[in-house]
Amino acid sequence: MSWAYRLPPLTWLRSFEAAARHNSFTAAGDELGLTSAAISQQVRSLEHHLGYPLFERLARGLRLTDMGRAYLSPIRKAFDELSASTAGLFGAPAGAQATINVRAPISFCVLRLAPALHRFTESRPSISIRLFTAVWAEALPAEKVDVDIRFGHGRWPGHAATLLYREPSVAVCATGAPEVQLSAVPPGRLIHIMGLEDEWLKYHRLMGLDRKPSGSPLTVDTSLAALELAAAGSGLAVVLKGFARSPHMAGRVRLAFAPELPQEQAHFVLSREGGAPIRPEAAIFRDWLFGEFASAAA
Repeated sequence: MSWAYRLPPLTWLRSFEAAARHNSFTAAGDELGLTSAAISQQVRSLEHHLGYPLFERLARGLRLTDMGRAYLSPIRKAFDELSASTAGLFGAPAGAQATINVRAPISFCVLRLAPALHRFTESRPSISIRLFTAVWAEALPAEKVDVDIRFGHGRWPGHAATLLYREPSVAVCATGAPEVQLSAVPPGRLIHIMGLEDEWLKYHRLMGLDRKPSGSPLTVDTSLAALELAAAGSGLAVVLKGFARSPHMAGRVRLAFAPELPQEQAHFVLSREGGAPIRPEAAIFRDWLFGEFASAAA
């Protein structure tokens, strides 16, 4: 037999993954329809096959060893890919309709995801999308989220974050606004976004200006609101380049200045550490998402 296919039996790997997720042979057995003893025996067989212990057996539960923790990640990835490939090639049973819950920031939903989503729904009519924005985040328990998209530095406790895309920010104003130098813009015309209040300070530094912008009467909690204000002529805003290019803003805003501001934060797709395996429909959507935004920053 070729070394490329000398793999442990799939049943052993399933038992290992479930036991690692629950930290319990009993709970893993309940999930897989096996006894705790059967799960324990399959894990021991896997450990013997590999030549390494994967768990520490504690008085109350299990704890992964370093080797077990290292092995778990590729096992889960392989299961996710196998599940997505099976569903992608053979689809759901005839007449079946799967629904996945997707949660994302409202600006990303409206300005980036919504214009692209028809390409997914047209190619996967058997998968329904329930789209939750951050406004309704509390209406959806964490364990019910199939695909979680967030904007930040990539560190969220209890979650593994995979980069979706990163792009620079740009300064925008209403399409019909007159040309003006940043140094001549009154501070009161600079729209600020909560959580990104220092973007205008960074932009001033980027353009070699010492002035510290402050005292703006306009501070909003989303890039979407900032863009709407800018489009209405209420001031200038610094937003992600892709947001400014969205079809929703076409003809309504333009670049106020040429330089682009490098952005430290980015959009990530999260997965809960120790959570249930990703559903095949969600894996298909995640694959589409990464493919759709692979060149988003270009």
